[in-house]
Amino acid sequence: MQNSESLLTLNGQNNKLAIRIISPTFGHLPPEIARKYGLTHRKPYYFFLFMLEGHTRHGVDLQQFDIQANELLFILPHQIHRLPDTKEGTNYVKLGFDETCLSLLPKQYSFLINPFNNQKIQFTASAAVRLKSIFDILLNVLSAVDTEPELILAHLNSLLTEINMAYFATDKSPADHKLSSYIRFKLFVEDNLTDHITIQEIAQKLALNTNSLYAIVKHYSGLSPKEFITNRLILEAKRRLYYAESSIKELAYDLGFNDPDYFSRLFKKVTGQTIATFVQDLSGN
Repeated sequence: MQNSESLLTLNGQNNKLAIRIISPTFGHLPPEIARKYGLTHRKPYYFFLFMLEGHTRHGVDLQQFDIQANELLFILPHQIHRLPDTKEGTNYVKLGFDETCLSLLPKQYSFLINPFNNQKIQFTASAAVRLKSIFDILLNVLSAVDTEPELILAHLNSLLTEINMAYFATDKSPADHKLSSYIRFKLFVEDNLTDHITIQEIAQKLALNTNSLYAIVKHYSGLSPKEFITNRLILEAKRRLYYAESSIKELAYDLGFNDPDYFSRLFKKVTGQTIATFVQDLSGN
């Protein structure tokens, strides 16, 4: 499969930023280029799909999501994305941008850590109207490759602020201390996933005691910190197996396991399948 990073770098819509927007009538790649990317790829950038009318179905990390009107699907870098086999709904907007775009914005957006493990966000009618207006402006400014980056980034900031508010609308504010601690935990796990740091060490790094860390992670994820980290390691294993990036032994070592047999047993314990069965199911044989 072709690396989809080239979609932004080779087919971007601004000569200074790696960003691309698509609607039913704007931004589509020619069919001969689109076919090179295929339906399934690992996303190296941030991706958003906002449905205005109709519905569609996309896969993220081997899960399927039905997206209806006024709903948004977001995909983070390194996640596996499968496009639908059939056409999208009648009206939609897609947006992709890289880490550099994000780093140029004036604030951070807690939803991009995805603390609730929720890839899909529902918007109220009024919020959906505001979101559509921002997307319309982005469609306009990205129609010319020489648009000043500051103008694009200003509207991208407004867009992500709206999405961030909607993500947390039905739960605690991201300013909540416990949620902030959970976000820091999740980010720490991402940054140190293959180091197999102990729960005690993680709690110390986050200036928490182990009981507080356990309570916070359990509250927001439904898992203990150890279960959370194990599940995240197995998810990464599934992603890499999907792409057949290495042998089982190499995969175990790449994920920080010194004993490939233990890794294989853990995979079966968590997924209920052996690695061989999982790979066989992926191939459809």
